[in-house]
Amino acid sequence: MRAKIRDARRLVIKVGSALVTNNGTGLDKQAMADWARQIAALRDTGKRVALVSSGAIAAGMQRLGWHKRPHEMHRLQAAAAVGQMGLVEAYEEAFARHGLHTAQILLTHEDLADRKRYLNARSTLNTLLDLGVVPIINENDTIVTDEIKFGDNDTLGALVANLIEADALIILTDQKGLYTADPRRDPAAELISEGQAEDRRYEAMAGGAGSGISKGGMITKIRAAQRAARSGAHTCIASGHEQDALVRLAQGDTLGTLLYASSTPLQARKQWLADHLQLAGSLILDEGAAAALRTGRSLLPVGVLEVRGEFERGAAVSLHGASGEELGRGLINYNSTESRRIARRPSSEIESVLGYIDEPELIHRDNMVVR
Repeated sequence: MRAKIRDARRLVIKVGSALVTNNGTGLDKQAMADWARQIAALRDTGKRVALVSSGAIAAGMQRLGWHKRPHEMHRLQAAAAVGQMGLVEAYEEAFARHGLHTAQILLTHEDLADRKRYLNARSTLNTLLDLGVVPIINENDTIVTDEIKFGDNDTLGALVANLIEADALIILTDQKGLYTADPRRDPAAELISEGQAEDRRYEAMAGGAGSGISKGGMITKIRAAQRAARSGAHTCIASGHEQDALVRLAQGDTLGTLLYASSTPLQARKQWLADHLQLAGSLILDEGAAAALRTGRSLLPVGVLEVRGEFERGAAVSLHGASGEELGRGLINYNSTESRRIARRPSSEIESVLGYIDEPELIHRDNMVVR
């Protein structure tokens, strides 16, 4: 099973605040430099890596001379704004020693919930990875309006794994992995070496107040593994204090807890399309397009009889035959106005009608689930 991490070509690595800031005392630049060294080694083997890093608030508190974490939202946001500067500077310096460029990406969960912004973020991240740049990703704590919580970046790491269709998510924490019980309270607690990410027993183990696996924050890591598994990504939760943890995991060593996805990426992605998106509109297809969908082909604009609803590029829409039966669902490459203008036209005319062409398909088969 450890070969799932060893063979992964695209990785998302998430490091938590406790590691980045040496338990809140300030940025641990030595640890950050060591992660940069290991990621550079992974890059040398042909892997592409995106790094999700917490620590901005703690770093800002240090720069501002605050010894106690504030409760007021505006002060938390101010600390995040100040600390993000130091966080990025430290990573940029660490990666530069290995000849690697970095890029700062600040996201909110809303960015990944909105399909148009989702597609734009995906395009940017994929371009950076293609250019050999290491994206440094954090939640945009300076503008979020809900309460800033520790552990949010576990979820963000999983969403980024889905976003770039990563093969694996590695979560480095201050614990060795998942245990059968809280090892601080139960000396008989055993480290869980591996299991299926979708296994709900792990969530139940971490669900009780004061009775979670390892630390209370472990529940967010279990849920992150579940989210990552929807797109076929495997998750490994391991200690960031282990010597050469990233390199050893990439070599297939047994470290931490591996929570593997049971579905292939395409199956998981289609399941997500079918079950987890609200529909923004619908398309009525002719018989030829309906038949093409059933044979696994993409949807071209020439086969669309009617466009219903108002939606943006990247929205989830339902696909119907001329008699009204639902044929499937997919993510559309053009907004509703553009879709109406190119409906019933061959793909060769898209550019002349719209003045540009984004994709020749209205919906690509990889972004579609057919019933």
